[in-house]
Amino acid sequence: MNIPRSLPKKHARIEIVPLIDIMFFLLATFVMVSLSMVKNRGITVVVPQAASGTPEDRTGHVSISLSEAGQLYLDKQELSQELLVEALRKLKAQNAELKVFINGDQNARLGLAIAVLDETRKLGISKVAFETRPQTGR
Repeated sequence: MNIPRSLPKKHARIEIVPLIDIMFFLLATFVMVSLSMVKNRGITVVVPQAASGTPEDRTGHVSISLSEAGQLYLDKQELSQELLVEALRKLKAQNAELKVFINGDQNARLGLAIAVLDETRKLGISKVAFETRPQTGR
């Protein structure tokens, strides 16, 4: 004898659309967080604008900062010009492919920036770049 059931048989179903939405949200969140994790090794200065600047690889680099008042910093540590040269000499001995990024305040003395560049090149460090920010307007 066949007795009909009053309740229909339900099939288990997984809704995939909400899972896809959650995964896209997490992906976007991780991308935004990773973009904001750029580490600034130098002091905070107002770098000059340049229209022709290109992004550089920042692995294995040191940052030399020049403040508006004329102080020199190597990775946020204030040094005199002589101590800066000695510190760069030690870093060059440890890493032959050392990269140096010079970020100076837009109102810093040009003579100091050229002196730092000259001392860096005298030590045999050829990978030197000046940090700039993209030009707005125009």
